[in-house]
Amino acid sequence: MVTAGTAGIGLETALGLAATGFSVTVVGRNAERGARAVERINAVNPARPGRFLPADLGSLEGVRALADRIADDHAASGEPLTVLVNNVGAMFADRQELDGVEASFVLNHLSPYLLTELLLPTLTAGAPSRIVNVTSAAVGFAKREFDAVEPPGGYYAFHWYGRAKLANLAYTLDLAARLDGTGVSVFAADPGGAATDLTNGTMTDPKIVSPALRLLWPLLHRTFERSTAGPASEAAKSSITAATDESLAGRTGIVIGAQAQPVSPHRAAADRRIADAVRRLSRQHAPLVAP
Repeated sequence: MVTAGTAGIGLETALGLAATGFSVTVVGRNAERGARAVERINAVNPARPGRFLPADLGSLEGVRALADRIADDHAASGEPLTVLVNNVGAMFADRQELDGVEASFVLNHLSPYLLTELLLPTLTAGAPSRIVNVTSAAVGFAKREFDAVEPPGGYYAFHWYGRAKLANLAYTLDLAARLDGTGVSVFAADPGGAATDLTNGTMTDPKIVSPALRLLWPLLHRTFERSTAGPASEAAKSSITAATDESLAGRTGIVIGAQAQPVSPHRAAADRRIADAVRRLSRQHAPLVAP
């Protein structure tokens, strides 16, 4: 299953998984894009038809409903769920809220966190299985304060996106340690960059970075342009590798970099204090049992 899998990097990931023989389910909000995605998946692997599931991953109630449906479907069919790719992500030029929580933190961390936790019984039943959480180099620009969902100071989209991705990467490494020995392997995949809906337009506005970095905007702008100009098919390779590479069998807690090779995780993501703080925030704002 690939979330946000109807276009961009998510769709290319789904097509890559279909090409290796998987029956792939893609999740998204738009039924028309979902239908087109399934057509392309079926053209790649007609023997294992694809499926589209509608869900609003910006709604935690929507995530709960999706998890319930997936768990019920796999229990009824007896087909194992062996790969979950949490590809969903977003950056917002202006501060927004979803379910009363800052939107970057919801879509880049709380949503994939909650879906993963709710599907752990299904993934464990289908073991050996893999969880792949899509990360970003933006974690290096993140504020490393997690006493609250929102860090102190003004809202700067790129830094807040990076902070949410840092939270998810810390969770990924923490989850890998927690599930070690269960048959469920956990990986992070950095796609590098590509021209997608997430990057189109947003990365051209200097207000997305802090005032200090705006002094370097001409240099940053050129860097952003280069890093978001590649094809989505190339950017998907890290997720496909994490989901399928046989050399990763039995291994866990590994970050697959933009060159589709293991890389060292960002040091802050391995900080025990950050992982503990992220766990507390996650349980507070995305409880596994609906309030």
